[in-house]
Amino acid sequence: MNLETPLFYAFAAIMLFAALRVITARNPVHAALYLVLAFFTAAAIWLLLRAEFLALVLVVVYVGAVMVLFLFVVMMLDINLERLREGFWRNLPLALVVGTILVAEMVAVLAGRYYGAAPRLREIPAGTSNTRELGRVLYTQYAYAFEIAAVVLLVAIVAAIALTLRRRKDTRRLDPSEQIHVKRADRVSLVAMPAEKDR
Repeated sequence: MNLETPLFYAFAAIMLFAALRVITARNPVHAALYLVLAFFTAAAIWLLLRAEFLALVLVVVYVGAVMVLFLFVVMMLDINLERLREGFWRNLPLALVVGTILVAEMVAVLAGRYYGAAPRLREIPAGTSNTRELGRVLYTQYAYAFEIAAVVLLVAIVAAIALTLRRRKDTRRLDPSEQIHVKRADRVSLVAMPAEKDR
């Protein structure tokens, strides 16, 4: 047995523990930090699988950008923990159903190779960059799925901005629809004044 196998199981155990603590931690900041640990261990597993590009993207994008944003938002918001725990038991049956479906799907995917249902992987020649192969598959075989995911993310960003937008009463704002319908007579008024006489 080589060194990669015990390392893989060690990283997998750490990642499972961190993922479990993400959903069981009482403090949201602690949950976000456990999520950072889960991302780091997932990146280590990607490195063991010789997918260096995915590991670097996971660390740079998720840990470096997304999780920092999560931590800032969690620390700046005044989250009422008691109010968050009120609907726990009410939503528990639905959560158990969704969790059971997810576990069944994972078991079906992981056990597929033992029952002959796993897809046949194309042999990659030696010296080929896995980043290049990932890009080739992503932009040829899964191009439509990639574009649909981009549109869904764009809609989610717009929806998040629209849901969190609050209009403050102490700031001045312009309404573009009112600006378009304004006529010249509403903006400019000619005032007749008598001419000044030289003394």
